Amino acid sequence: MKTDQELKELVRQKYSEIALQDKETNASSCCGSGCCSTEVYNIMSDDYTKMEGYNADADLGLGCGLPTEFAQIRPGDTVIDLGSGAGNDCFIARSQTGPTGKVIGIDFTEAMIQKARANADKMGYNNVEFRQGDIEKMPVVASVADVVVSNCVLNLVPNKKNVIKEIARVLKPGGHFSISDVVLVGELHDSLRNVAEMYAGCISGAIQKEEYLNLIKEAGFESITVQKEKVITIPDDILNNYLSSAEVKEFKGSGVGIYSVTVFGRKPSCCDPGTGCC
Repeated sequence: MKTDQELKELVRQKYSEIALQDKETNASSCCGSGCCSTEVYNIMSDDYTKMEGYNADADLGLGCGLPTEFAQIRPGDTVIDLGSGAGNDCFIARSQTGPTGKVIGIDFTEAMIQKARANADKMGYNNVEFRQGDIEKMPVVASVADVVVSNCVLNLVPNKKNVIKEIARVLKPGGHFSISDVVLVGELHDSLRNVAEMYAGCISGAIQKEEYLNLIKEAGFESITVQKEKVITIPDDILNNYLSSAEVKEFKGSGVGIYSVTVFGRKPSCCDPGTGCC
């Protein structure tokens, strides 16, 4: 079994490659994993093109939702985007914070950071910055963000509990997050979970929906809400790369579900003194 660090390096390598691919290649696969399908153009992501602040150069087609649509971002807010990629969600968030706000994108892939900074420079944004770092140990001081967003990223992180704790640390008291991610209902077949490209492609790194929500609850967040949920249907020509015909049939009849969910949670305005919030 691979260690957490080995899994992180696998994802880093894959997303360094993805940074150099075009949107069509990424969007027609499992979050850019390369297991391209002839049956669908897009498996995971939603359409950003009509959202204010959208920039085509920053859209790599890697998301599984529209967290900025549900994030209740206000003018002047400080927003942190986890796994910011080429900057798509950051630029959407910037249109909502306005020039008085600030947006910080965090990504641990150097190629993505370079691409995002180039996009920000082209648009002349001086209140959007990109920092290279691990979202399990964010390069951000505590209690700085009004809002945290993320799009199809936590499922790629081996230790999701650490990331959720970090979200709590960087949010101001009373701040909130809106995160789109991939979760499971029922057990995914081992053949899918153990294939490296599927791990980097969003599905094998996903955990059970109830476990995901419980991690958020255990971190002390309030008002936890599933803002949006949709089933993700994996086409046969992708399943056939990893499963036999009999296994595909069994998978389809098993009731196992792969879902994209957008989840909201709020950090209490005043926590137990032992947590350091008050």
